[in-house]
Amino acid sequence: MNLGGTDGTSRLAAHLNGPLAPIYAIHGDDPLLVIEAADAIRAAARAKGFDEREVLTVSHPFDWKQVAYATQGGSLFGGCKLVELRVPTGKLGRGGPEALQALLDQSGPTATDFLILMTLHEFGWREQKTAWFQNFVSSKNAIVIPCVPPGIKALPRWLAERLARQQQSAPQDALEYIAHHVEGNLLAANQEVLKLGLLYPTGPLTLEQIREAVTDVARLDMDMLRSALLDGDLPRFSRTLAALREQGEALPLILYWLSEDIRTLVQLTAPGSTPDQRLNNLRMPPQRAQQMRSAANRRTKTSWRSALESIAKIDRLSKGIGQGDPWTELAALALQLC
Repeated sequence: MNLGGTDGTSRLAAHLNGPLAPIYAIHGDDPLLVIEAADAIRAAARAKGFDEREVLTVSHPFDWKQVAYATQGGSLFGGCKLVELRVPTGKLGRGGPEALQALLDQSGPTATDFLILMTLHEFGWREQKTAWFQNFVSSKNAIVIPCVPPGIKALPRWLAERLARQQQSAPQDALEYIAHHVEGNLLAANQEVLKLGLLYPTGPLTLEQIREAVTDVARLDMDMLRSALLDGDLPRFSRTLAALREQGEALPLILYWLSEDIRTLVQLTAPGSTPDQRLNNLRMPPQRAQQMRSAANRRTKTSWRSALESIAKIDRLSKGIGQGDPWTELAALALQLC
């Protein structure tokens, strides 16, 4: 069973109020969401009598018989046991899928003597398509929890929910101000919210109060720049491009990645089939595929081909061929495309 979606946190909390499943699998790249989901499951397990805990970390090589020993031996003190299975690389290695399938087969619909809490880091879309993981998703004996961070548009609402937990609130412009300064970094976003709880009493906060307290900790990187262009988000693209320039990022590298995306968009908008049909043939993460689909529908093949030619011109400028400032030219191109 999958507890994903935009309301995944509330769905997990509601689930943990009832009988616990024998197996939980948490995956996601955002450490805050993974930590919070795992903490919630541990707390619920302790409240329901799982008072012994054993932690196994899957390194390579890893003897999967350890999992069988941990789940078949029972608790040393006669109670129930929580077995944490941590997979830092997201890869199970030899014998892993078979061992997990055996656990799934021997489990009932609710946890009894043992409970498995599995955290899968660096668990990409390829791993999510494996047979063993799909069996987990479809099984009633396992709960799969994808920890998907909110996008830039949903981040103000996420911040508002965090503030509400500590009986505080803020107007929309203040929430957007925080989102702008912590973009892409939920750990930092949560720290800023907690700091507001320490600095100010409960109740509504003003934009001025938040400006005084919030630190600029945005994680601006290449992937964010690419996403902003595909989403048509000019303010985010401009802000990220300026930050990358200040950080000394090489412009030819930026142009390389942007040209790769634009070249794909030229292919997607070519006549003969729809972008969806062509995307089915590309091995691409779902989130990036959705961004590509939106961008392809936003402009024609001619527009993207022209953009590719402009990228080539800017690349020549960055190497001293021709006249003009390449950073300015790239900003102007983004203005057209967004």
